[in-house]
Amino acid sequence: MKSPNSLTPEHILFDRASVRLHRDRAARIDWPTYSFLFEEVANRLAERLLDITSPFETALDLGCRGGEFSKKLVEMKRVKQLVKADLSYAMVAETKLNAVVADEEFLPFKARSFDLVGSVLGLHWTNDLPGALAQIAKILRPNGLFLGALFGVGSLQELKGCLSEAESEIKGGVSPRISPFTEVRDAGALLQRAGFALPVTDMDMITLKYPDPFSLMRELRGLGESNALVSRQKTFTGRKILIRAAELYTQQFADEDGRIPASFQIIYMAGWSPHDSQQKPMARGSGRHNLKDILGS
Repeated sequence: MKSPNSLTPEHILFDRASVRLHRDRAARIDWPTYSFLFEEVANRLAERLLDITSPFETALDLGCRGGEFSKKLVEMKRVKQLVKADLSYAMVAETKLNAVVADEEFLPFKARSFDLVGSVLGLHWTNDLPGALAQIAKILRPNGLFLGALFGVGSLQELKGCLSEAESEIKGGVSPRISPFTEVRDAGALLQRAGFALPVTDMDMITLKYPDPFSLMRELRGLGESNALVSRQKTFTGRKILIRAAELYTQQFADEDGRIPASFQIIYMAGWSPHDSQQKPMARGSGRHNLKDILGS
């Protein structure tokens, strides 16, 4: 596993200082006003614990923002001790008790510290996602559980397409504006590579509607999800490009009431820290049935 400091420049996609500043700004603006999507995904992620009967002694809410995942765990009475962590000091200050500033790329916790680690819509900003998952696996106790949710590649395709079309029309080229999200087919392999046992992944598509494209852009800013790509355009996007993108968005996607949809593909990941009690696949050649008998030939 490489640390982000050892990554070569071409492998550093995200400006982590900008990610922190965006979350700080979101905390100051009015996080509860814009946090609906985060709350919804936190609830859906926590519901995956309903099929698990055993309680968790200690849990980490990694990238906690306003502590929505933690609140759900408390409501469900599934955890005895909770720790909340976020890259943003401003977010941590809002969550108050048992909260620490921590970078997902450099986890400060001891090995085997937690029985449950949950991450809601934060890991897509890490430069080394396999390395971040490996660090999470390290801080889990044997038979501990990781639950994660991150944006998939199908997210914000409407906005991405309209911004690219508008910029191409006006400037004759396209700047990178939206994070290169994870493919759902890769998620299980990432968990296995990080050392998790019994990996499970699935996907949700959440479509939200807004009065206009500018309302969507304000919400993304309010969520702390502004562009943090290293290769992003460092100046503000021109007014002509934004107005043209909004026109295209409305023309191509608005419903009969003039509201526009925004698609968010959410990839859910679950994996266990290895333990002797877990189910294991049968050894090759240990099957007791002849394939000819099953096929009837």
